[in-house]
Amino acid sequence: MRNPKVVLNSLTSKTNDKNYDFQRLYRNLYNIEFFLDAYDKIYPNKGSNIKGINEDTIDGMSLKRINALIEKLRNQTYQPNPARRIYIPKKNGKLRPLGLPTFEDKLVQEVAKRILESIYEPNFSENSHAFRPNRSCHTALKQIKNTFTGTRWFIEGDIKGFFDNIDHHTLINILRKRIKDEKFINLIWKFLRAGYVEDWVFHKTFSGTPQGGIISPILSNIYLNELDHFIEEYTSTFNNGDKRRHNIVYHNLASKINYRKYKNKHEWSKLGKETRTERANEVKQLYKELITNDSKDLFDPNYRRMKYVRYADDFLIGVIASKEETEKIKRDLTEFLAKKLKLELSAEKTLITHSKNNARFLGYDIRIARDWQTMKMPNGTQKRKFNFQAKLFVPHEKYIKKLISLGALSLGKNNQWKPIHRTNLLHSDDLEIIRQYNAEIRGLYNYYRLASNVHVLQSFRQTMKFSMIKTYANKYKSTVSKTINKFSINGKFGIRYETKEGKRIAYFIDQRMEKNTRINSEEVDIEPKTVKYGGRTSLVERLLEDKCEWCGAENTPLEMHHVNKLKNLKGKKRWEQFMIARNRKTIAMCEKCHHDLHNGKLD
Repeated sequence: MRNPKVVLNSLTSKTNDKNYDFQRLYRNLYNIEFFLDAYDKIYPNKGSNIKGINEDTIDGMSLKRINALIEKLRNQTYQPNPARRIYIPKKNGKLRPLGLPTFEDKLVQEVAKRILESIYEPNFSENSHAFRPNRSCHTALKQIKNTFTGTRWFIEGDIKGFFDNIDHHTLINILRKRIKDEKFINLIWKFLRAGYVEDWVFHKTFSGTPQGGIISPILSNIYLNELDHFIEEYTSTFNNGDKRRHNIVYHNLASKINYRKYKNKHEWSKLGKETRTERANEVKQLYKELITNDSKDLFDPNYRRMKYVRYADDFLIGVIASKEETEKIKRDLTEFLAKKLKLELSAEKTLITHSKNNARFLGYDIRIARDWQTMKMPNGTQKRKFNFQAKLFVPHEKYIKKLISLGALSLGKNNQWKPIHRTNLLHSDDLEIIRQYNAEIRGLYNYYRLASNVHVLQSFRQTMKFSMIKTYANKYKSTVSKTINKFSINGKFGIRYETKEGKRIAYFIDQRMEKNTRINSEEVDIEPKTVKYGGRTSLVERLLEDKCEWCGAENTPLEMHHVNKLKNLKGKKRWEQFMIARNRKTIAMCEKCHHDLHNGKLD
């Protein structure tokens, strides 16, 4: 069997050849190594042990299961199960549908996703940031900050019900442009048409991609890559002019300053003290007047620019042109989406906003600064610091809503907001409580740390601190002041606990809420591909070992037993003690031992 990484790299090497057609992709689904890699990738995910519409989960993973799955794919009798539909709350109070596939369907989707990524990822637009290696919300926001300078109008784009309204025929036609393997295309069709089950009722899917499915993000990016290319072509024809024309007022003032400086330089030694002062003040006054004007004509009709950034189905366009031209861009965009991709822009969310006002994108407020603050240059002249630069801000209501959603803030009797204890944490141990608060504070800061006003989250942290103290006070039926004294360690609020290495202290987070624009690779939305060729992981090696880790039987087929969390094991049974002692959430067992474990006969 060929190494999957070798196969995928071979596909990627051909993707830049626009005339190359990808054939015989489906045969890669007969390669057990692909499924072992997929198993290893899915295993750490929290949802790997969640059931779909049947009892099929990651527990009991074995070579026998993989081979049976490959055989179905080989004779084309494989049919994905309908996803089990649940609903999760959105930030706006509405519910988002989420489909839960069975584990074996996740395996096949993961293999198909890797094949599609190797073909399409290298040619995706630089303006696309969602569900891609080394890209994230932060990379999208940073691109806006770096490239939207001088923007006069924003188009805040939102595609109405995108994931539910992807047209299947349009998507398949896009795939067929490069993929000439009908078996592989038919597999994608099967996933799109698998349907879902809600309240034990089966529903067919005539449009959309399976939200919650592993393959959905890459399919959505392939679909919207058509939009990215359309806007890039539109931009190339829309942009006009190398630079704005000069502002006559500014340059007349600059000429006056240069003339007076030249004159003063040659006459300075002959001038009296009062005349020197008078001429120096005159130059200063001219400089003050100069920096209140722009060096270029911001309304030059012959200069136009357009910038674009997309994250999933949300996008932001920055336009340097008139409002009429901006409205035309929106109309052309609406027409393209409707005709070519059969999608509709959300009327209530797709706005045209003047850049002096805030545009909302990925939870940040975006604004073009009109800041006349100056800084002194090495040559002694003054220069404006931030004028017409794109700035990112934390919206005030975001962290207020976060506090309310966490149950840490409530409206008091006099319509005053006040921190409150969190009832859902009262039964947690002391260490879990402080770690929960620290994680929530750190999470919000890490997301908004690109903002110029990220320091406002000091207020968020302070409210969380009082909520935490009140939670401890409520837990121990005490007062706030007594609780502060009880948990005060070296002048800080902390919890003492013990580990195998000795005594430890968990302090309440004191991280400074300061702007930090560095983007680390581990902060991206999906894991980057960093290994070109790699060996098997310990998880896969243990599955292939043919030796039961419980009874020691050799040369026997194995099944991998999985648990969600080690801390959920009570340690009363020997197999639980065995897993706890090894600090592993998995144990490779022969079929008999695994069967006995689930029937309570192992001990």
